[in-house]
Amino acid sequence: MAGHSKFANIQHRKGGQDKRRAQAFTKIAREIQAAVKLGGPDPNANPRLYRAMAAGRAVNMPKDNIQRAVDRGGGAGAEQLDEIRYEGFGPGGVGVIVECLTDNKNRTAGEVRAAFAKSGGNLGETNSVSFAWKRVGEIRYKLEAASEDAMMEAAIDSGCDDCVAEEEHHVLTCEMAALVAASQALAKKFGDPVSAKFVWRTDIAIPVEGENAEALMKLLTQLEDSDDVQDMYSNEDINDEDMERLSG
Repeated sequence: MAGHSKFANIQHRKGGQDKRRAQAFTKIAREIQAAVKLGGPDPNANPRLYRAMAAGRAVNMPKDNIQRAVDRGGGAGAEQLDEIRYEGFGPGGVGVIVECLTDNKNRTAGEVRAAFAKSGGNLGETNSVSFAWKRVGEIRYKLEAASEDAMMEAAIDSGCDDCVAEEEHHVLTCEMAALVAASQALAKKFGDPVSAKFVWRTDIAIPVEGENAEALMKLLTQLEDSDDVQDMYSNEDINDEDMERLSG
């Protein structure tokens, strides 16, 4: 199933790795806190926490940072984080799904609404975008973790439905119910994945170019820069010429 945003590739080419590394640590820490609060501090009994901690290790998040996040999630004064999904349309009619973890719903709603408005897009109602998408499990490994053939064989053996090689990662997909077993089976062969989580996918790609492509990238960058935004999905199809220009 297609529908991955090219935004991540553009961001990678632009550099700024230290900033994104700090952002990644912040978002993973919030995910760990939320997982502990909902399912307890034992990763062996809490699949969401297991995935979040594995994601932290995959980006070399210090063990002390991970443990602090676990402790904060289970403490008496644990931060109350609400999960909210926003859906809207960016420049050119591109569908955008934004998943947030926030301690202030009013602040987050205002930031997301302002980002869409500034780009010429608009927020929609719940399911206005996701009705045409599917929620699936996704596991990512760096390309150097294995050859394409070896990863495909492991994907089949672990119960995944698909495995493709993208610019930096092997991307394996499976049904939501199969994610825990598949990620644990793969971890025995290849170690912790870069990520193992539920994602949104769609086969519908919206062509966008020129000024619309530039405005869309500004929208996605503004959303990604928010600590409240955990994940973001969009279904733009940007031509190679605009990709090169935007990658700058």
